[in-house]
Amino acid sequence: MSSQFADLETLRYEERGSVAWVTLDRPDALNAFTATMQEECRAVWRSLRTNDDIRVVVLTASGDRAFCAGIDRDEPFTALEGGAIYGTSNNFMYDDPGDALGPKANDLWKPVIGAINGMACGGAFYLLAECDILIAAEHATFFDPHVTYGMAAVYEPMKMLTKMPFGEVMRMSLTGNAERITAGTALRMGLVSEVVPGDELEAAATRLSDSIAANPPWAVQGTLRAIWAAQDLGRLASRDVAAAIYAAAMDPGALADGSETFTSGARPEPRLR
Repeated sequence: MSSQFADLETLRYEERGSVAWVTLDRPDALNAFTATMQEECRAVWRSLRTNDDIRVVVLTASGDRAFCAGIDRDEPFTALEGGAIYGTSNNFMYDDPGDALGPKANDLWKPVIGAINGMACGGAFYLLAECDILIAAEHATFFDPHVTYGMAAVYEPMKMLTKMPFGEVMRMSLTGNAERITAGTALRMGLVSEVVPGDELEAAATRLSDSIAANPPWAVQGTLRAIWAAQDLGRLASRDVAAAIYAAAMDPGALADGSETFTSGARPEPRLR
């Protein structure tokens, strides 16, 4: 563990070579997020921006029951910048309670792999929507209970439209607690890219993160930014910034090494999936 994060209350942080493992660590509360967890997530994500030793991040959670059950409704919750989240007298002054949870909200543009180890619902989608790749244990489930309890589902489904087909987001959001998406269904719709037995999730995340971390970091981060830009801006608008991303990601040393490797005929043994 980095000494910088030795005193975290709601997270565990570990560096394994060039991969950082960030673990939500409130298993008795189904890893529900609190104001403290939001503050600690923001500190970790922003620190990783300037840690050149870390090339990839794995985000997972303690235990095998839940990845995250959303916001912890049992404690008073205030926005990081102040102001009541619930009970405000002015509906137009509502603060997004999970705004600072995710890596992209904190401008971290290194690959983040979400390893989903159980139930993920409601506010968990603040995190899932900002991961770059999701893999799941076979027993993982996904759902959004807001409407069941009289709340409109707003921020979470908006974010999940980048991860799920429109009809699936709509169905999940409108059925509330009546349906849960299994890991197998999540795989078929493209929400997750791999499903493994629960006891193999860590190994699968390690294998995937190590394979990405083995590639030159500028090439990886430039690719990441390009794909997100295309998704956020659309096909035509993203092409306007493509050249700038390409130039920023250019690493002459990595290109020379890559050319030499290609010419040598050496090839890694690929894993089929």
